[in-house]
Amino acid sequence: MERRMIAPCFMDDTLECLRRHNVPVEPLLARVGLPPVISEPISAQQYGALWHAVAETMDDEFFGEGARPMRAGSFALLCHALLTTETLEHALRRGLRFLRVVLDDPHGELVVRDGLAEVTLKDAGPLRSAFAYRTFWIIVHGVNCWLVGRRLPIRWVDFKCPAPPTGTDYRLFFGAPVRFDQPESRLVFDADFLKLPTIRDAGALREFLRQAPANILVRYRHDAGLSAAIRGRLHMTVPSAWPSFGTLAAGMRMQAPTLRRRLQSEGQTYRSIKDEMRRALAMEALLGGSRSVADLSADIGFSEPSAFHRAFHKWTGKSPASFRREAASRLTAQDRAPATSAGPQAQRASNGKHCKIDHQI
Repeated sequence: MERRMIAPCFMDDTLECLRRHNVPVEPLLARVGLPPVISEPISAQQYGALWHAVAETMDDEFFGEGARPMRAGSFALLCHALLTTETLEHALRRGLRFLRVVLDDPHGELVVRDGLAEVTLKDAGPLRSAFAYRTFWIIVHGVNCWLVGRRLPIRWVDFKCPAPPTGTDYRLFFGAPVRFDQPESRLVFDADFLKLPTIRDAGALREFLRQAPANILVRYRHDAGLSAAIRGRLHMTVPSAWPSFGTLAAGMRMQAPTLRRRLQSEGQTYRSIKDEMRRALAMEALLGGSRSVADLSADIGFSEPSAFHRAFHKWTGKSPASFRREAASRLTAQDRAPATSAGPQAQRASNGKHCKIDHQI
């Protein structure tokens, strides 16, 4: 499965949103060459085409999920407004102000504390769907990644609303822990990224808008460029056998200084790539298995468990054991929830249509 694919369960969320707003679904699907029933992954380009068709039909690039419509063309104006910013923090604060003017609600506020940047969503009205909040994150975080020329790893995402009824795995979508029924909706990442310079110009923006929104749906630069080539090499071997930087450069037939410069141009370092991959592997292992922390630390390339504990606490603010306990508690709570409370869509999902998206979003 290619990375640039959208899983059927996310299409379910989209189509359910359109039905809530009384938008005829089948004509829109036919218009972009999609069948009336989506049972297989579709490309990000196809989903992007559907997004454009919905925006044109509804004159709303936010699928009718905001307090006011995000009129067609608003996304392009947002990008133009951010082009003259100097740092990610500057861009993020300006972008959130822009979206508040356009949407009214939900609107985001940036809070920086304890080494973390939190984009917290505020909403004067009733709770919106997980789809609405996810769409907000896609727009904001996708543009941020493009502006600084690199993927910005997310620490975790909280949703104030209940989990969606379709069985969609939001944790795999964001590549980070996700919690529902929380006091606030927020997306959290390391505050150090706020200092990154914005690197785009008018020419880059024209190319970006030609490919939008498909390019922000796949977490920009995660699956393209030299960084992706390195990730591909590392995925082929166990973390304990990952090569040194010099060996990696030789294997890629490049001088080490050249490789370092090219990674820097993508806003990456070899260490940041390895850390991001180890973090993802650790979270997946802790959420999906019962191996001891000592065994996991060796599996993902740490020489001793204490080093793994320090790194994991830096990544998540929690120890591996507490992270696993909290995840288990959430799963237990979900299992205890009445089967009828989610409605027929959830029953349909539990009858076999689970979301397999290791290489999808």
